[in-house]
Amino acid sequence: MNGFISDLKYTWNKPGSGLLRLIIVNVVVYVCMSLLLLALKLSGLVDVYYEYIFPNVALPPSAIDFVKAPWTLITYFFMHSMSDFFHILFNMLIMYWFGMIFTEFLGDKKVVAIYFLGGIAGGLAYLFMYNVIPYYNARMDMVSGLIGASASVYAIVVGSAAIAPDYKINLLFVGPVKIKYLAAVYIFLSLIQTAGANAGGEIAHLGGALMGYGYVAILKKGTDLGTPLYKISDFFSDLMSSEKKLKVVHRGGKKKASKKTTTAKTGAQPSQATVDEILDKISDKGYEGLTQEEKQILFKASQRKH
Repeated sequence: MNGFISDLKYTWNKPGSGLLRLIIVNVVVYVCMSLLLLALKLSGLVDVYYEYIFPNVALPPSAIDFVKAPWTLITYFFMHSMSDFFHILFNMLIMYWFGMIFTEFLGDKKVVAIYFLGGIAGGLAYLFMYNVIPYYNARMDMVSGLIGASASVYAIVVGSAAIAPDYKINLLFVGPVKIKYLAAVYIFLSLIQTAGANAGGEIAHLGGALMGYGYVAILKKGTDLGTPLYKISDFFSDLMSSEKKLKVVHRGGKKKASKKTTTAKTGAQPSQATVDEILDKISDKGYEGLTQEEKQILFKASQRKH
């Protein structure tokens, strides 16, 4: 278990791991929510999930309900159906394959940006559909809420096709296929199902696809729609870096103390730098603030001078 966690930390902290971080977050959320739902079912409290938890993570079709829980515009595209493992499996596989292509051409930060922007665009398209178009508005009561990273995945797929339309992927039993054709098939399948059982999800897919194409088209003109997201990411990165620096300084102090202890125990003559550190400590805390080892080091230094 420790080895798995170590590998996970290594992958997370590895430079250029934005795509893998998105996959990790999706998988971890899926596992945690699945275990939570199982525990609630076994304890007879399954209603807690559907009445309190699900409404706060799934994007509601009603604009009024959305205003009460605006964070669901983000949380919904990190959630997947616990009863359908293939939902998250195919989403993560497709996101990885096309995300690697996208990253190859535009870099790590932009794949994260298009994931978020595609999810947001898909969510807004979903809300627009159910609150503005009469056909869907009349069926709003039949919808519980939107979950899944599919809109974000569609954004990455179409964005990749917009960057490198002639890039080829080898498909089993088919052979090499240009990704522009794969993207076109994805869009067509969603389009013809916009009046089906998962109409809201299909509209979200199309919203994500539109963002994927628009993001790349606008980027080619010199404007990066992901800039606000980069600033937010940089803020938290700087914050974490500051905390790490504080920890390094703290640990460094301990290591120096350890060297002093070693010097005292082995009988070796302390360096002038070590003595100066102890003298500085005396200035701050007085002689009584020294440890026994530091007092021994100072004593040995005084013998050396004589």
